Amino acid sequence: MAAMLDLIIEGGSVVDGTGAPPTAADVGVLAGRIAAVGDLSQWQSRSRVSARGRVVAPGFIDVHTHDDRLLLDEGQGAHPKLSQGVTTVITGNCGVSLAPLVLDSAATPPAPLDILSRTGWTYASFADYLDALDAVRPVVNAACLVGHTTLRVRHVADLTRRATPEECARMAADLQEGLRAGAVGLSTGLYYPPAQAADLAEVVAVGAGLHAAKGLITMHIRDESDAIDSAIDEALEIGRQLAVPTVLSHHKLVGSRNHGRSRETLARIEQAARLQPVCLDCYPYNASSTMLLASRIRLSREVIVTWSATEPEVAGQSLFALATERGLTPEELAARLQPAGAIYFAMAEEDVQRILAHPLTMVGSDGLAHDEKPHPRLWGTFARVLGHYVRDLKILSMPEAIRKMTALCAERFGLDQRGVLAPGFHADIVVFDPARIIDHATYERPQALSGGIEHVYVNGQLAWADGQPTGARAGQVLRGGRSAA
Repeated sequence: MAAMLDLIIEGGSVVDGTGAPPTAADVGVLAGRIAAVGDLSQWQSRSRVSARGRVVAPGFIDVHTHDDRLLLDEGQGAHPKLSQGVTTVITGNCGVSLAPLVLDSAATPPAPLDILSRTGWTYASFADYLDALDAVRPVVNAACLVGHTTLRVRHVADLTRRATPEECARMAADLQEGLRAGAVGLSTGLYYPPAQAADLAEVVAVGAGLHAAKGLITMHIRDESDAIDSAIDEALEIGRQLAVPTVLSHHKLVGSRNHGRSRETLARIEQAARLQPVCLDCYPYNASSTMLLASRIRLSREVIVTWSATEPEVAGQSLFALATERGLTPEELAARLQPAGAIYFAMAEEDVQRILAHPLTMVGSDGLAHDEKPHPRLWGTFARVLGHYVRDLKILSMPEAIRKMTALCAERFGLDQRGVLAPGFHADIVVFDPARIIDHATYERPQALSGGIEHVYVNGQLAWADGQPTGARAGQVLRGGRSAA
């Protein structure tokens, strides 16, 4: 007789993450792992949950997050990732990681480091940060990147110039320490002021240890507007020189002059993928969000302030409307609101759909958890893909969309035995209603919970049920991109 299982999720439509068609099957869980998938009607179990009329899928993997600080939150309120079926996050993107960097408690980190936190920079090593995550036991699994910009802020005396060989060596040593501690790779944010002076040679020097450590590099490229071709070429060349897998972060085309150019950029990436390991991620919205930048304002048809240190009360309001009221240009007002963040409406929906549907694309939220009025992608990304783009617009199938959120992500980031519903894999599972799943978060109400997510299991433990967190803290730190035994 088969072993007594901890849980059987029975009667669901299993979409296993591989892209295969749905199958009617039960899913059995034992000791945090998937024990069996199939007809388990004769198996014994301590608990049974009906999933009839529901989809049972691997827990979603959010490949592009800024959850470094959020993971340390021990509060028991609704969680933006659990609430949309996410069971694993990749942190430290866009060159910004919470470690290794120690700042005086009175010091304000240079933007965009403040997207993570404006205080609490206390981790002198990456190992210290990962140990802190282990200690709090996060609500979801986490695999973590070391941020190049964080390293620059720590070691480069003048951020307006390229790092010296000695500074590059110190950054490379910090990266090596992080990789030994369990970081999965390096991220860059060459678009942002603290890293704009870094050239290709600096990034290659800092990342020299990635290949031997089997790490990867994720890149917020230098330009997503008129100079996007050269920015893509630079990122691809960095990946080639480092001989590591390369992820192009939140691929998009900014500014009306570039709308529709995703045909060209995707073709460029496809051609490169024949010769080197490269892929990309995107979020399912035609507006972006980051620090408040004059250069991005000029490319946008609308800008919404997400937070301002000098005028907190303007969060959620239109920068353009406020500027008109005050008799200022939007750029003048932006300067007065600093430090601050914003949402930019500067993308074309046709590009969003084309990029999302591309076979090389993974799904990532890029949400900013600490904004006063965050972009709705923080709370709505995964439900929006499955409800709006799969069910309503039909731009891709349910199995393919789930592959982009699960198995493809686990493969790219080296997350062993994650992202697929198969015996032996970790029991990260989401159960949702395909007829009801949808994002409810909007630009006006960005923290509204998604609909249709019914049960979320993290390493076999029920973490989300019927619109509420259970309080379980079952997440693991996936050191080196590999799960715990």
